Amino acid sequence: MATGDGQVSRSRFPRWLPPLLVVTVLAQTALNLSRPLVTYRVIGLGGDALAVGLVTAGFAVLPLVVALPLGRLTDRLRGLATLLGLGLLLSSGGVLLMSTTGSLVALAASSAVLGLGQLVFMFSGQGIVARWSGDERLDRFFGLFTAAVAVGQLVGPLLVGALLGDASGAELIAASRSAFWVAAAIGLLPLLLVVLIGLRTPRAPRRAAGEEREPTETTAQLLRHRGVGAGMYASLALLSTVDVLTAYLPLIGERRGISPALVGLLLALRSAATISSRLLLGVMLRWRSREQLIVLSAAGSAVALAVVPIGGIGVGGMAAALAVGGFLLGVGQPLTMSVLALAVPDNARSSVLALRMVANRIGQVAVPGLAGVIAASAGAAGAWWLSCAVLGTAALVSRRAAPPSPG
Repeated sequence: MATGDGQVSRSRFPRWLPPLLVVTVLAQTALNLSRPLVTYRVIGLGGDALAVGLVTAGFAVLPLVVALPLGRLTDRLRGLATLLGLGLLLSSGGVLLMSTTGSLVALAASSAVLGLGQLVFMFSGQGIVARWSGDERLDRFFGLFTAAVAVGQLVGPLLVGALLGDASGAELIAASRSAFWVAAAIGLLPLLLVVLIGLRTPRAPRRAAGEEREPTETTAQLLRHRGVGAGMYASLALLSTVDVLTAYLPLIGERRGISPALVGLLLALRSAATISSRLLLGVMLRWRSREQLIVLSAAGSAVALAVVPIGGIGVGGMAAALAVGGFLLGVGQPLTMSVLALAVPDNARSSVLALRMVANRIGQVAVPGLAGVIAASAGAAGAWWLSCAVLGTAALVSRRAAPPSPG
């Protein structure tokens, strides 16, 4: 963490990190309980595969408008804990709105509010890690932060299965409404911990009187730094794949007669594999560079996940493919954060992470939206394979942008 003069301390775990990880787990549990519920809610309201894609894309609409201004604000703020709390409140508000909706349009609008809350939360959390970790610990702490995200991605789907069981039709609408209330409550639980983070996170030092603020780089200047564009595209591909996976695995499961409870277990298995890879980042970085691991993450997960929609492989085959794909998906995201944060000046780190979030949200609009269009004619499998193709192109782009190997 930082001392009063802005220096980063060398303690093993800064005092702000444990509560930040707990808050992240709870916030992401609420999110990943809500996101599959949206799919079942769409089904309960009579929506089809196209509606699933469009409502899923609605999650990213508002963040596209505010991401860059919010990122630049994050670079200027001396304390970031207040933004964490605001993100939790917005997210829970969006979930509560979902519980009362009776139309697909209102559901998409509520999803947009949830997406805005998650954007605010993730900006502030990433900003704390980027500002106070120290360069030599960025990979490790971003790995722990994203592992906490993955824990929420594991627990959330398990709660979906527990809360919905085998409900269908009118029962599914009623059960999903109650499950949304549970998600909102979980999202509000860590507000007291946010206060603790605010007390433990040092504030950036004030500028001296008459001291000029360092100039902020424009978007074009940020993109000119080596590896920034490729890192953003890889991040876009990895994150949008998780969204497509979360949205369309319930649909694939329903077509195959797989219960919501079992689909929740499959989603949780993917998340468990992702957690394990993020905890092993330090070991993997002794084996290959950040850039090489990002290429492996994108290419390997594309191949593994492409197996899931193939008819006849059974639940066991789906589980194996999701485990391998989930492990590889988990490698890339924290490394793209480190690559981007280290590629730009210190005073532009939150801005470049904001630009990364813009790219992510563009992917979360474009890929699920296009997936919905494809699914309308080619089914859920076509939407799924589209995301695998995007991963493949991300691997190619990252490979071309990687610095040459020494020697």
